Amino acid sequence: MMHTIRSFSLRLLIACLAGGFFLPCLLPAQDHPPQPKTLAIGAQAPDFHLKGVDDRFYSLQDFADKPVLVVIFSCNHCPTAQAYEDRMIQLVKDYADKGVGFVVISPNDPDAVSLNELGYTDLNDSFEEMKIRARDKGYNFPYLYDGDTQQTSLAYGPVATPHVFVFDQQRKLRYTGRLDASENPGTAHAEDARNAIEAVLKGEAVSLAQTKTFGCSIKWAWKNEWKQKLLEQWAQEPVTLEEIDLQGLKQLMKNENSGKLRLINVWATWCGPCIVEFPEFITIDRMYRHRNFEFVSISADQLKAKAQALKLLTKWEASNPNYIINFEDKYALIEAIDPEWNGALPYTALIAPGGEIVWRQEGIIDPLALKRAIVDHPLMGRVY
Repeated sequence: MMHTIRSFSLRLLIACLAGGFFLPCLLPAQDHPPQPKTLAIGAQAPDFHLKGVDDRFYSLQDFADKPVLVVIFSCNHCPTAQAYEDRMIQLVKDYADKGVGFVVISPNDPDAVSLNELGYTDLNDSFEEMKIRARDKGYNFPYLYDGDTQQTSLAYGPVATPHVFVFDQQRKLRYTGRLDASENPGTAHAEDARNAIEAVLKGEAVSLAQTKTFGCSIKWAWKNEWKQKLLEQWAQEPVTLEEIDLQGLKQLMKNENSGKLRLINVWATWCGPCIVEFPEFITIDRMYRHRNFEFVSISADQLKAKAQALKLLTKWEASNPNYIINFEDKYALIEAIDPEWNGALPYTALIAPGGEIVWRQEGIIDPLALKRAIVDHPLMGRVY
């Protein structure tokens, strides 16, 4: 943990010097970073100097002409944040011509996000992945990255994503809390945020100036103990390699009783691309295994290579179900797996309950495309 804090402090110092900041940057460099406190009603908006997904740097000055400024802390990976994305986009559309400025800041250190916290997404919270999410969703607001130093997040004190802060013309905080009280998409319209914006536009007091906010906790750089424990736990899980016959393969592909999306990867120890891409499947398994999902690997090696295959699987910490075929006929293997498969390795298929192949790839996968196929399937989804 001390190494993490020191690394965080060094990154913070470098960023502060580059940005011309001094005193505000020194606070998080302590051995024990303070517990962030949420900005109080009436407080002045802390300035910031953050890079957006458009590669521009933004500060409060960029919104100086706006009588109202809405700052929202959100992120890519959180299912609650994703549930509110469309409402945020609509909020900007509705108030863009009324003098309201909007900026969304991602507060999370992506290195502090554990893989099992990515079970409702295809993307982590890195700057490059923020660019992908902004493009795919058509974000109509500046989306800024604070994951390297988290200096701005420390100053504002968001407790969860999303967390809204509404400031008046003098940049005094008039509202902090939720967008609205109903997480599920289509069940609310950001009423709490709208009420606050309307009141500030009219120069009136906000009737409900502070609310609690529900969502994923902020991933502070120094709070990564849970991630480390999970990595240690996964490393200790047993790795096995069982033999499977032709009938067993057919049953796997039918996926009759699992109630889960089943990801099948056919690989071999002699297949270079298979070796290169296999660790991606371990990542995917760890992201989604706690949901309606399972990963199964099938080695197309001859049985005499079983020890070699198991050695590789152990190196990769592949604690998922692993099989090696116990028959010689590779063409029977192809037909049992997928008649549309031409036989080249690696081969990957995503199978819905009942046996329908909903995604397939002959050759190396595009990990992002596969993650999207998984998380966007009706059996999974991006929200609770």
